[in-house]
Amino acid sequence: MFLQIVNLILDVATGLVGGACLLRMVMQWQRLPFQNPIGRFVFAVTDWLVMPLRRFVPSIGRLDTSSLTAAWLMKLGHLTLMWVLAGTQAMYFGVLLASLLGLMHWLVSGLSAIVMLYAILSWVQPNSGSMQLLTRLVEPWLAPIRRTLPQPGGIDLSPLVLLVALQIAGMLLAGLQFGGF
Repeated sequence: MFLQIVNLILDVATGLVGGACLLRMVMQWQRLPFQNPIGRFVFAVTDWLVMPLRRFVPSIGRLDTSSLTAAWLMKLGHLTLMWVLAGTQAMYFGVLLASLLGLMHWLVSGLSAIVMLYAILSWVQPNSGSMQLLTRLVEPWLAPIRRTLPQPGGIDLSPLVLLVALQIAGMLLAGLQFGGF
């Protein structure tokens, strides 16, 4: 029971910081403005980790590799601490692999949450400032689906298709991550 409580606390803390690092990476990749409440929150939560990494981890084109590295370090730290506390006999290589899979799972989960927010706001507040930000984050993922999927009765089902695909990807990643050790 103690390990479950510690895992929950670590999961929430590392998930918040790691998810914010990933959002920072995606927002910079999409060249989204940070002069909004979400952008200011992302900077406040991640600057302490991302800024020192920038001295050692250069960006690759538009990809902010220091934010990606920061997110991975959060996941690796979480899994390493759980590995030590559990006293498992598994090889540490398994922890490294699980941290990479966990990072991909965070990306899938974060995109799923953004797509759900996008779908809900498109119904209730389609002209809000948050909707513009969400649209720029989600459109690159929805555009290929919209090109191939017909719109029956003028209803856009692409967010639903994307959510189903993301849920399947999340299930596969979680199975690989926790089945590994």
